Amino acid sequence: MNFTYRLATQDDLADIVALLADDALGASREQYQLPLPTAYLQAFDAISRDGNQELTVVEYKGELIATFQLTFIPYLTYQGGIRAQIEAVRVKSTYRGQGVGTALFQYAIQRATERGAHVLQLTTDKKRPDAKRFYESLGFVDSHEGMKLHLAR
Repeated sequence: MNFTYRLATQDDLADIVALLADDALGASREQYQLPLPTAYLQAFDAISRDGNQELTVVEYKGELIATFQLTFIPYLTYQGGIRAQIEAVRVKSTYRGQGVGTALFQYAIQRATERGAHVLQLTTDKKRPDAKRFYESLGFVDSHEGMKLHLAR
């Protein structure tokens, strides 16, 4: 399969939100409706203006089939290193299990390397054991314990 990778445009936003909502966890926290809630448009504007963010879409034969967001975090440790964080990885349900995710991660690793990152990290919900196994098959190591504090909105 030949995929096209490109930065998302505002025209892609409805398809991206649909992908984010296309599983049990996503459906419980996303609000996919047309027109999209304003919060999605505001978030897209903030992401697209930030040079350390890459919201990427994957197309196959003109169809948007996957998305992910890379964040590049400059920091002082590792002698002023750059850490890349990949989040919001979604593959359209009809394309899962066909190598799209593997190709997507190969591209993301290439992008992180090109930007000078020394590590690519991710978080995955403990309610997604299949995703965790997939990430481990790509070489990701469960090396740290992550914690979150949800703040009121």
